[in-house]
Amino acid sequence: MGGTVTGVIDIRPMVPTDVPGVFRLERATFPQPWSERVFQDELEQPGRSYFVAVDEIGELAGYAGLLQVADEAHVTTIAVTSEARGRKLGTRLMLHLIDAALAGGARHLTLEVRTSNRSAQELYRRFGMAPVGVRKSYYGDEDALIMWVHEIDQPQYGARLEEIRSTLG
Repeated sequence: MGGTVTGVIDIRPMVPTDVPGVFRLERATFPQPWSERVFQDELEQPGRSYFVAVDEIGELAGYAGLLQVADEAHVTTIAVTSEARGRKLGTRLMLHLIDAALAGGARHLTLEVRTSNRSAQELYRRFGMAPVGVRKSYYGDEDALIMWVHEIDQPQYGARLEEIRSTLG
């Protein structure tokens, strides 16, 4: 992505003017990126929550998205710049997504992740997500591991979230 991520990272709702930067990170991160139009359309749809992480000078450090239908929430995307990796930004983005899901009445959370993406799988396991199946050729060139966590609206899960938050300092 170019620059160096500096200082404090702020996470806020994505707005249409964020889309060009999000698209640049999308292209740099994923072999089959969404188009700018897809992101614009997602921002206009009900039941979607999208967030961007920006540093103190407004540089994009990451983004994440969620689709919610009834009591099920689906993490649609999450990406962090290479410069911001290792700073728990993925954890912070996941917390924002889960907070949005809970605010929308979600009880369950799911996602797909590349079978080769061990670091992402480790992150999702911290959030209590467990593999439940595989979607063959989901990414075209690779299978996806389907992960779920249930009862995110229960006190035990809330305690897990608080424990995760406590590690962020």
